[in-house]
Amino acid sequence: MSASNLASPPAVAPGGPASLRRHAWLFFALGLVSILVGLLAIGAPHVWTEKFVVVIGVLLLITGVTEVIHAVLVRSLPGFAMHLLSAALYLFVGVFVLEAPDRAAVVLTLVLAASFFVGGVLRIIFSRVERFPGWQWVLFNGLVDLFLGVLIWRGWPESSLWVIGLLVGIELIFHGWSWVILALTARAYVPARSA
Repeated sequence: MSASNLASPPAVAPGGPASLRRHAWLFFALGLVSILVGLLAIGAPHVWTEKFVVVIGVLLLITGVTEVIHAVLVRSLPGFAMHLLSAALYLFVGVFVLEAPDRAAVVLTLVLAASFFVGGVLRIIFSRVERFPGWQWVLFNGLVDLFLGVLIWRGWPESSLWVIGLLVGIELIFHGWSWVILALTARAYVPARSA
């Protein structure tokens, strides 16, 4: 789900700040796409909640079928039973999600709350430990995630039919904004001249 599970902007690219500057256009484009999708989700949260739940169900079914195929291909190796069990679990949950999207939305809403909460805490810690260009915005993004996690949890389960679309949209906007700020900060980076 995030979903993020959505990734935070990198602290420092492998080549350091100069590498961040070279790739600033990519961070900027990713940020704008994230902001656009977030605005669409906020505009129609009921629709996006339903679509998100259906996409999750389809992905679970695809994963289950893939696990069955993998289990058959490696049936002579250790772990065959584990692959079949895993496939059965994915298929069962995928069918549940697609047959009862409203009930699945209730469960996913609680999972989303936990995801925002944990993601927010990790972003806050990361931005405080690693100082990089635009770290303040990643800290702000972490605080927003933490707030959203608590907000979802407190309104659960009554608001589960619209909260996923709305809050994922808000998260995408702030996430995209942190990418845009990182790109602008990296673009303005001027390397210090060695004496």
